[in-house]
Amino acid sequence: MLTDTDTTALIITLQLAAVTTVILLLLGTPLAWWLARTRSPVKPVIDAIIALPLVLPPTVLGFYLLLVLGPNGAIGGLMESIGARPLAFTFTGLVIGSVIYSLPFVVQPLQDAFAGIGRRPLEVAATLRAKPLDRFFSVVLPLARPGYLTAAVLGFAHTLGEFGVVLMIGGNIPGATKVLSIAIYDHVESLQYGQAHAVSAVLIVLSFALLLTVYALNRRFRVIRL
Repeated sequence: MLTDTDTTALIITLQLAAVTTVILLLLGTPLAWWLARTRSPVKPVIDAIIALPLVLPPTVLGFYLLLVLGPNGAIGGLMESIGARPLAFTFTGLVIGSVIYSLPFVVQPLQDAFAGIGRRPLEVAATLRAKPLDRFFSVVLPLARPGYLTAAVLGFAHTLGEFGVVLMIGGNIPGATKVLSIAIYDHVESLQYGQAHAVSAVLIVLSFALLLTVYALNRRFRVIRL
């Protein structure tokens, strides 16, 4: 059974994952669309920057975010100068770190989905006098639906298991920034292996259910197309 502290950590984790996923879908859609269609020479640079969290140790990313968002950092100092609280060790800071760290898990599936559509459907829609925005919402989004599903689930699931980034930028404040991954660490450090098993089981079940949903729905989409 989860303790009250673990239950609160679960709620914060789910809130963090949900907010992060929504933001990533909103930011990732135009970025992935541009990357899927552009021939700009800077595209490889942007691709590399987006993919950097895949290979960069989370603590490194969290460390630099802490420097930027802390009271002595560029953003944190600006927040203090206008009388606001620095973003380090806040839920907002966790969201910023999670968005950056989970960015490739959302952008790359969307980019692949957009690239797989090709230009032909858009050209046909253009001949029917559909405007660019119209073409995107009536043609691109329905065809890219499996990519959106994959992006949303991967972004959500990846945020659920974050540790290094959230620990560096959010710390371990119960009821504010303490998430499930940190709760597991606390239980292990206190030799409370039973509680660590219980919390870990919650993450395993959530992650498995999310991935199972992706595979099942993507299979359904393929059958419908056939």
